[in-house]
Amino acid sequence: MNHTELLTDIQQLEKEILEKKKQLAEMKRNIEKEKVDDYIFSSFQHGTISLAELFEDKDELIVVHNMGKSCSYCTMWADGFNSVYHHIRRKAAFVVSTPDDPEVQENFAAERSWNFPVVSTKGTSFKEDMGFVVNKGFYPGVTVFSKDDKGGIYRHASSFFGPGDDFCSVWPLFDLLPSGYEDYKPSKKINERSPYQLTNNIAVQVMEYEKAIEFYHRVLGMKPEKSTNSETLFTMNGMKLYIENLNKGTDNSVFFEFAVEKIEVAKEVLIANNCTITKEYSEKSMMVSDPYGLKFHLFQV
Repeated sequence: MNHTELLTDIQQLEKEILEKKKQLAEMKRNIEKEKVDDYIFSSFQHGTISLAELFEDKDELIVVHNMGKSCSYCTMWADGFNSVYHHIRRKAAFVVSTPDDPEVQENFAAERSWNFPVVSTKGTSFKEDMGFVVNKGFYPGVTVFSKDDKGGIYRHASSFFGPGDDFCSVWPLFDLLPSGYEDYKPSKKINERSPYQLTNNIAVQVMEYEKAIEFYHRVLGMKPEKSTNSETLFTMNGMKLYIENLNKGTDNSVFFEFAVEKIEVAKEVLIANNCTITKEYSEKSMMVSDPYGLKFHLFQV
């Protein structure tokens, strides 16, 4: 078969695959809906949150079944969703669920700069009931839900994730390479140049706390997520901005955040370079000030 004939066959096969995919999508949309319970999940932002609440202002909800921090493949899928979350959110609500504890999720999401909601299914039968626990092991995938005006929640189509699927863009791209994708193993490390990973968390100490909250919300358009007498969390464009009530008589500061894999090693390096540990919350969490003006939270993932 010559080059021209091969290209013609490829184009024909691509058309056939596209038509089959359209047929498959139509079949999935026609799956009879099944009413499900209003599950209660754990959340590092909300404490607890129900399946119904995950819909927010939408009538459709996409729930990704992620295997958690330990899986580099699931991490790569989630990284891809993060880049298009603002597009997905215009059509339907979207959330990633994992079996990890909420605290683990919070730190990992900050390290990856994920801006989509994450909930913990730990202590629930949600993944089992949705068919994503096989032989007592978690499997990755996605389930879509809808709700009616009476509060009923319904499950529709589901799909498993795996190398070569349509839910992670790297596989179709690698499939075009002469070497293919079969030998590729994803890495969870983002910054290959440094052990320090800048997160999407920033804390700002402000004067006139209540007025500041109103300004950031009403004028700048930031979304308030949770608030106490001393701290309010805002989100905007994937950034998490913590507004802290400044104590009288102290100077206001801005704090960034870095995640590291080995905090003791990082601590030794920073101290050797004239940084000051200003506060230690635990063996894996501390505040640092460098000699040049940068202040940041350092934590171990």
